[in-house]
Amino acid sequence: MCRHLAYLGEPVSLGRVLSDPEHSLVRQSWEPRRQRSGTVNADGFGVGWYAEEDPVPARYRRSGPIWGDLTFSDLARVVRSGAVLAAVRDATRPGADGEAAAAPFAEGHWLFSHNGSLRDWPDAAAPVAACLPPQELLSLAARTDSALIWALVLHRLRADPDLGAALAGTVRELAEAAPGSRLNLLLTDGRAIAATAWGDSLWYLADTAAQRTVVASEPYDDDARWCEVPDGTLLTATRTRIDLVSLKEPPAGPSPSRHAHHSLHAPHAHHAPHAPQQGDEGK
Repeated sequence: MCRHLAYLGEPVSLGRVLSDPEHSLVRQSWEPRRQRSGTVNADGFGVGWYAEEDPVPARYRRSGPIWGDLTFSDLARVVRSGAVLAAVRDATRPGADGEAAAAPFAEGHWLFSHNGSLRDWPDAAAPVAACLPPQELLSLAARTDSALIWALVLHRLRADPDLGAALAGTVRELAEAAPGSRLNLLLTDGRAIAATAWGDSLWYLADTAAQRTVVASEPYDDDARWCEVPDGTLLTATRTRIDLVSLKEPPAGPSPSRHAHHSLHAPHAHHAPHAPQQGDEGK
């Protein structure tokens, strides 16, 4: 459906993260290695990044394939950032929303991406969408399931800025309303990352010595430190810490991200073993 990636660490060029690695996000746009649905991500792309001392991210999005955009090549060479979220898109259905449908979606200091699809869209999502205030529905960035999911996440963030809680609540609600949906969500505020593995692959690379964390749909290189996130899991991360918690168990408190069963702490970090990928009954 899509591939996406978030990075936190020392400022580096966008190309260092998005195009230089052997199996970079740019290459994943035409040759993903672990994508469960779809084969080519050519229906748009986007990158959001944070400049030093500015909490509001900049974005660059286009409706065409990332490999054909020469302006992106220039941006990737010269723009540097310590916090990045980017995605390449494979549209579930044809549409005319253009770059407005390309992640990352943004509001204030948040950036968001959705890898997957809502089953039986839009019918199954109608009861959930009806719970949003009319003005929020009328402000949807595009006529897509991803834009609606972002509106649901944003509605929660406005009430409680906990990234993990916003994603966990949204995934549980949508999974109940539309079973079989693929709901890999990715969210950052420039200081932390939250992500869900629900129906597609999700990996993380935690380099505590360099205080660098990457969360991605799939590894962008063959570094042995990449760890796979089990399906049905919420991940929350900073530069020096990874927390994982099951989304398939009842929440133990107000914020699932505070009840993790695995974490990394610099400088004495221990990586979780690679977990087997579970099937997606929605495919």
